[in-house]
Amino acid sequence: MRRARFTPKEVVTLTIDFYKRNYIEGLFLSSGIVRSADYTMEQVVEVARCLREDHNFRGYIHLKTIPEASDELIAQAGKYADRISINIELPQQKSLEEFAPEKNLHRTRDAMHHIHGKIQENTAETSRRKPSFATGQSTQMIVGADTSNDSHFLSRAGDLYGNYKLRRVYYSAFSPIPDSSEKLPLKSPPLIREHRLYQADWLMRFYGYAVDEITTREQPNLDLDIDPKLSWALRNRSFFPIDVNRSPLEMLYRIPGLGVRNAKRITSLRRHTSITLSDLIKLRVNLKKTLPFMITSDHHPAKLELDSDKIRAQHAPPAQQMELSFEDTIQIKVSKREVVSGEF
Repeated sequence: MRRARFTPKEVVTLTIDFYKRNYIEGLFLSSGIVRSADYTMEQVVEVARCLREDHNFRGYIHLKTIPEASDELIAQAGKYADRISINIELPQQKSLEEFAPEKNLHRTRDAMHHIHGKIQENTAETSRRKPSFATGQSTQMIVGADTSNDSHFLSRAGDLYGNYKLRRVYYSAFSPIPDSSEKLPLKSPPLIREHRLYQADWLMRFYGYAVDEITTREQPNLDLDIDPKLSWALRNRSFFPIDVNRSPLEMLYRIPGLGVRNAKRITSLRRHTSITLSDLIKLRVNLKKTLPFMITSDHHPAKLELDSDKIRAQHAPPAQQMELSFEDTIQIKVSKREVVSGEF
């Protein structure tokens, strides 16, 4: 398959033209490897340099780097970009060896370590002038291209968040293309799997969940029918119900349907009054989901309400009669609240 590419000058011209028309607020810059990693990186850096220095471009620049490129070129990339990223692609080295032998997990981690060091140096600067290096880094992993389970993806994400303080790990569902390798699957994974991974990632970053709480050895994949927070609650029913008037903030985070923002509002409000259901209604808490798992001044759920089969049936999508098809992919609808706010 023939590939096309833009020259640095063409990318700069398009970006400035769109930016002046208010079509865009910034640029995400990426490239496949042309000739060599260093040559490609030089072309990418030239685009960012030209935008910043020659055209005084003040929009956002996210620049995707290449781990095989020299440290000097990556340092130059960070000089012009607001955020830089290196795609790890797959969570396991054995998968990379099978599908992308030119990539190496150890080499990618070394590059991330170098970038993390530069970001820390930049953060430590006390000057008020513009930062001399990108303020964060991120990565992406492809879901469904190999046999990696959800535990592999989340473990790798936890490793990268912990060791290199990544701002974000992105999960992208594999999409087959014509004439691809026979090793690759013929169908994309259900998009709901990608969504569940983002929800689990959110639990790790903002709710204090550990990877081994979200997935287990017995259940290495996330439940596609219900969100991972509710799934954990149903596996740990002895933890509930939680008294919202007495429990610490970290325990409130565990209540299904109660997000970080409302949990903090509750801890602030209960200093002045005892929390009732009417207070939660005013906060627009999802009572349908939270009621079986919490205690308020005027609500004391019975243990029987925590019957996992009944609760699961209430929140799982209804069973559907589906025709047999080798092309259809089962999709599950998720609420707008979960997608937009991350509160679930």
